[in-house]
Amino acid sequence: MDPISDPPFEEAYKTLLNKTQNNSNDSHNSNNNLAVVVEECELPMIDLSHLENNNEAVREKCKFEIARASQEWGFFQVINHGIPNDIFIRLKCEQEKVFKLPFDKKTKEDKFLQFSSGSYRWGTPSATCVGQLSWSEAFHIPLKDVLGTTTEANTLRYTIEQFATIASNLAQTLADILAEQMGHESTYFKENCLPNTCYLRLNRYPPCRIASEIHGLMPHTDSDFLTILYQDQVGGLQLVKDKKWIAVKPNPSALIINIGDLFQAWSNGVYKSVEHRVVTNPRVERFSMAYFLCPSNETVIESCRKPSLYKKFSFEEYRQQVRNDVQNLGSKIGLPRFLLF
Repeated sequence: MDPISDPPFEEAYKTLLNKTQNNSNDSHNSNNNLAVVVEECELPMIDLSHLENNNEAVREKCKFEIARASQEWGFFQVINHGIPNDIFIRLKCEQEKVFKLPFDKKTKEDKFLQFSSGSYRWGTPSATCVGQLSWSEAFHIPLKDVLGTTTEANTLRYTIEQFATIASNLAQTLADILAEQMGHESTYFKENCLPNTCYLRLNRYPPCRIASEIHGLMPHTDSDFLTILYQDQVGGLQLVKDKKWIAVKPNPSALIINIGDLFQAWSNGVYKSVEHRVVTNPRVERFSMAYFLCPSNETVIESCRKPSLYKKFSFEEYRQQVRNDVQNLGSKIGLPRFLLF
């Protein structure tokens, strides 16, 4: 990888990195919890072809497994998900090409790629210690910028649209199943989570020479309803299970699904938005892409069961609170800000 295409992590965070190297016993900066991984595991595996089975018992068992994994893990993986492998191959190829652009071009993504200004992100501008630093770069793309506006000549945007269109249908199917399993069949998700209110994120995690000390993506929960993740085979995704960090074993034929904060609030805590992170690799870069099922900003999130654990809030209120906390504290607080008790 041409070094001029990498973000200037070491220059931008020189003070933080020097502080870590000079004071490795500092509890905030040594970040020793990166090494505490109990085991590598495979997430619950669900074959979505069972949803089309003629046997009702097979269909219902599949739905039950989706709900159970969402309660017990907050994460699961799916096969036979309906997204052709050639789309992943083409998107990975386009993703690698766009990240190889010179850094100064990536920062002008509105001019060179016709994405909304601010789509390109790298590092953690608000970091006050190495534990809050993410050694990664990403294009966080509002799908309203892409859907219905592309031609085959623009291969990146065209492939994003193909992926997002199928991922949107998959996300809606899973959201409806999770609502149905709680006895709340409704049109809530179809009415409020439209394709053009959702986002796609292209991620790259460059090699990091001090990988044992720095996150690729710092611990967080997702601020959406559902996330659909496709990752390469490098590995690095970890999640919290039973208060321990678990490394997720990559599966080349599966997509990873995880519950976001909004679904935890909507389900009144039945489905779990679980903390996860990405660790860095000293030698190999890692790529992933994620689809986020999001509502419009004015959509009100309200628990579907009473008594409610959370107060009502709009998606915009939630996003603003997260932004404020990250800016002021260096990290996200999330749903605890909205607890009623």
